[in-house]
Amino acid sequence: MSYHTGNVLVDTKQLFNRVQLQPGMHVADFGAGRTGHIVFPAGLIIGEFGVVYAVDILKDVLEIIKKRAALEGYVNIHPVWADIDRLGGVSIPPRSLDIVFMINVLHHAADPTIPLREAQRLLKPKARILVVDWVESLVTLGPRPESMLNFAAVLQWARSEQFAVQDDFAASPYHRGLILFRHD
Repeated sequence: MSYHTGNVLVDTKQLFNRVQLQPGMHVADFGAGRTGHIVFPAGLIIGEFGVVYAVDILKDVLEIIKKRAALEGYVNIHPVWADIDRLGGVSIPPRSLDIVFMINVLHHAADPTIPLREAQRLLKPKARILVVDWVESLVTLGPRPESMLNFAAVLQWARSEQFAVQDDFAASPYHRGLILFRHD
């Protein structure tokens, strides 16, 4: 069975290079989605000693990821049902992650600082949050202009929480990316 990876708009290889994804890392993809756009390619890179947490609030999405992981022999992918819009809503050990991926999810949040704070709670020292979100919709894809992520607010939050902005880049013609580095 073949799966669409979602790489048409946002190239995971570019993202992984920018965040320096390495074998043995422990990472989470908040809002993993049906395709596992981040989850499965990250699982290949981090290898058998790493962990990818596929985090989503939709149980059917997690079931799809679980079945695909079993079918394709991944032992390092762990589906986690969670509400990233609630502090303490993700049952991953605190201060255990090297990277939290937030790809096209923050524009859904009523208050984007809540998922950011939840990611912060889970990060090790010297770890990263990768935010990629829409800056322009594409025909029927993407949020309405009034629902776009306020990147200025994300940057303000990052600076107030002592995150360095390691990178600010165009992730596609329709997406902006930020790498927020926790340097404590």
